[in-house]
Amino acid sequence: MPGQSRIVTIYNIPLMLYYHGQKSLFIHFMQTLARLFGRSPFAPLQTHMDRVAATVHQLVPLFDALTAKDYTCVSEIAREISKLEHEADLTKNDIRNNLPSGLFLPIDKTTLLEILSLQDNIADYAEDVAVLLTFSQLEILPVFANEFFAFLKKNLEVFEKGYAIIKEMGELLESSFGGMEAAKVSKMVEEVAFKEHEADLLQATLLKKFFHECHSMAAPTFFLWMKVIEELAGLSDESEKLANRVRMTLEVK
Repeated sequence: MPGQSRIVTIYNIPLMLYYHGQKSLFIHFMQTLARLFGRSPFAPLQTHMDRVAATVHQLVPLFDALTAKDYTCVSEIAREISKLEHEADLTKNDIRNNLPSGLFLPIDKTTLLEILSLQDNIADYAEDVAVLLTFSQLEILPVFANEFFAFLKKNLEVFEKGYAIIKEMGELLESSFGGMEAAKVSKMVEEVAFKEHEADLLQATLLKKFFHECHSMAAPTFFLWMKVIEELAGLSDESEKLANRVRMTLEVK
């Protein structure tokens, strides 16, 4: 029986396979090859980031409820954020426990786990903010409301930029971490860094306002607001670290 050939691509590497009409043997060989190279880790990594995003996105209705002084709603949303963060943790643990063991992974396990850890930190910061708002019935006073919401919005923008980078990981793999896709992601990383700097400037402006008005706040209230601001800043800080870690992967490649 005449042989047949087929070209397959593994991690953007074209391979010519030759077989003699025995389909079952060919399938077995392909399964073995797939185990050797390992499945792409980026799909579960992106799934985890989706869980993180679901957690972070609840901060908007959380602060809407705080603005309306609906503290019952604040508590309910805080519980939902904790639930979503727990789901992200379960996904994280599943990824750690089921990393592909093939010899040819697109990135090494250490890098993947570092990216996963940074993503996890973002969800932790979102949950920390939610928990803090349940400690006391805080009020967003008119004297600092504009500065606060500008700061909140900018931190969420930084996160969304980092989230977009993780969404590009599959395309990076298809391009072997090079070419136009790598250039695109590098530019996105620069945008994250710039927006994180803007968030730092807004944080400084907000803190000046708080310290100027601190005489009108009880000490526990002032301290609690400082912690809320610090944890919100963690969203953009970790998002920038995440973006930079992806850029380091590009440089290594």
